[in-house]
Amino acid sequence: MGKIINNLIDIWEVFSAEVRRVFSDKLLLLVFFVATVLYPLVFSCIYFNEMVVDMRVAVVDESQCEASKRFSRKIDATPELTVAYRPATLEEAKQLMRDHKVHAIFYFPRDFASNLAEIRTARIAVFCDMSSFLYYKNALLGGNDVLIDEMHTIELERFGLSGMTGKQADNMLQPVVYDDVKLYNPAGGFASFFLPALMMLVVHQTLFIGICIICGDDNENRRALRLIPPRLRTRSIYRVTFGRALCFILIYIPITMLDLWLIPHLFHMPQLGALHDLLLFLLPFVLAVTFFSMTFGNIFVKQKLSAVLCCVFFSVVLFFISGVVWPQSNMPRFWLAFSYIFPSTPGVEGYVRISTMGATLSTIRREYLALWLQTGVYFLLSCESLRFIKRFRRY
Repeated sequence: MGKIINNLIDIWEVFSAEVRRVFSDKLLLLVFFVATVLYPLVFSCIYFNEMVVDMRVAVVDESQCEASKRFSRKIDATPELTVAYRPATLEEAKQLMRDHKVHAIFYFPRDFASNLAEIRTARIAVFCDMSSFLYYKNALLGGNDVLIDEMHTIELERFGLSGMTGKQADNMLQPVVYDDVKLYNPAGGFASFFLPALMMLVVHQTLFIGICIICGDDNENRRALRLIPPRLRTRSIYRVTFGRALCFILIYIPITMLDLWLIPHLFHMPQLGALHDLLLFLLPFVLAVTFFSMTFGNIFVKQKLSAVLCCVFFSVVLFFISGVVWPQSNMPRFWLAFSYIFPSTPGVEGYVRISTMGATLSTIRREYLALWLQTGVYFLLSCESLRFIKRFRRY
């Protein structure tokens, strides 16, 4: 019993020294407490509306037939698009797009009416501003919805000419009735898709950069053990590692809940999962990121400001291998295996499924166990890296 109490006292001394260090460093306070709150708030405010509505488009109608005019009116009636200009030629419409007055062009060629009348394929050209993916998304969704409805109208007209009307024509046109239901993101909102993963990466990267700043400062000034009480420098390195990690864990548990639970609730983002499942999932995530950052910082970060460059480099990489931008099922095996070096990969996967799909821990067992495995591995590696520093470097 006495040995356990002594171990707890040792851990407390290391923990206290690390807490004093964090709260005496302005850069660490900026990273840990300002950036972690500011970034999620800024992103949530920017993407609060979720969708782009009434995107301005131009319609070039060289056909001037009833079908093209009806199509144009339906485009203007969609929530995604509004017809702002009706130029006479395609060149005028292209100039409007170059001037950023419109973000898409719908072009009806001269043979549009004749092709419909002769039951041939009638084509509509769509030119889209690709400076933003949302412009392309709106043009595609709005145009497709109108196209499907217009095809239904044209087919009904053709059936009417052949003598079929009413219910008989409807059954011929759509023998199987279906409902289009978008799971987990019914509105197709950009924030609901993008922000959960981004907020998880904000937590990961701010904790990573803060710990790497500490490790870089220690390595630069050769004082990795300076803040550790002298009598503990010859004691078990595991107590030292756990005491330092405990400081970051206790700081980041409430910060993580603020970023990943409270702010999404304030901005009405999807939060379908149970709070206790989220808490149990975030615990190994924070542990894994803490020990991963300590390992990386002890081994690779030699200067204090190098941590900022590491964060800039890794942020883009982690976002693309997280499985949000590109599905993991289509990734090469090497990059899929490489992605699981970082706690952000199972962290993003699990959090997105809990928050937007209402998953429980049993349904995300793979990601949950991966985080605990990373916690164990990186805890041992962080201890060994600190042991190497203590053994082979002078202070």
